[in-house]
Amino acid sequence: MKYGKLLVAAGLIASVGLGATTAHAEKVLKLSHLNKNDPFDNSTGAMATVFKSLVESGTNGTVKVQLFPSGQLGKDAEVLQQVKAGVIQSGIHSTGGFSSVYPLIGALDVPFAFPNISATYKVFDGSFGKKLSGSIESKTGMHVLGFGDSGGFFNFTNSKRPVKTLADFKGLKIRTMGLETHKGLVSSLGGQPAGIAWSEVYTALQTGVADGQMNPVPIIAFAKFNEVQKYLTLSGHLFTPYVWVMNKGFFNGLTASEKDVVAYAARSAITAGRGISRIIEASERGLPALAKDLEVYSLPASEKAKFQAAALPVIKGVIKTKLGAEGEDMMNAYITAIKDATK
Repeated sequence: MKYGKLLVAAGLIASVGLGATTAHAEKVLKLSHLNKNDPFDNSTGAMATVFKSLVESGTNGTVKVQLFPSGQLGKDAEVLQQVKAGVIQSGIHSTGGFSSVYPLIGALDVPFAFPNISATYKVFDGSFGKKLSGSIESKTGMHVLGFGDSGGFFNFTNSKRPVKTLADFKGLKIRTMGLETHKGLVSSLGGQPAGIAWSEVYTALQTGVADGQMNPVPIIAFAKFNEVQKYLTLSGHLFTPYVWVMNKGFFNGLTASEKDVVAYAARSAITAGRGISRIIEASERGLPALAKDLEVYSLPASEKAKFQAAALPVIKGVIKTKLGAEGEDMMNAYITAIKDATK
């Protein structure tokens, strides 16, 4: 953790101690998230803004929400330790960061699993979401507020050729995160995975170190990959939610009424985050803007089935090997929940 972030964390610890000595002190809920505090800019900005408003108004000010956007308090793994320790009370985290405390989150990397985005809402708001929340709470000791939208489905871009069939993907060098499931996915489709740090992706695409990458449409637009790529394939091959957690001691210390307010505020905030993600996708900050520079092709269901047939057995094997029986059980429950949500 950088020195400046250490000072911020130290200040938070001090404020917690001072707050405890103040007569009739209001309860302060410090919430960290990854992006700008603009509800019209990104999903976590929308989630945090809506949550703050509903909690403060719904509790008549007995719970105050302080927002720490843009990773002010450190990287995901660092912030998660602060939430567990009660230095801050809540955080909205990427699955990549959350894997540092809960590796089983990798069981969600099932490729080409969802037919549409609305099915993701049913899965994570339903019985599977409860199962996942219970597992997270039992293994991390943190309370789960819900699962947000991190920008929608992952899609492929590249600078070499249109990808309309599985054969078109062969030989493409695709940047991935360092996750074994993501690397295995690219390999299973005939491509070459390239583990490249996020800060270096644009340059890697620009110089040809990598031919392409995979991310949701809002991220592709935000990162300006349209400047260094030629083709966008709407493959919708992965969905990775934000994981929203709260320090369990803080949550348990709320009154019954305050708990109810926090719970419905989180649900409403997650809905708002989903909405802003869909708006960004459809607006000049998303797909319409990208389509001006990139040749866009949406994989039909028949071709997605071929991609899934190539990738799914490989990813099932990776999850079973890396995450064991618990990971396999979670993955199977996930697949079943998706099937139930799309009947």
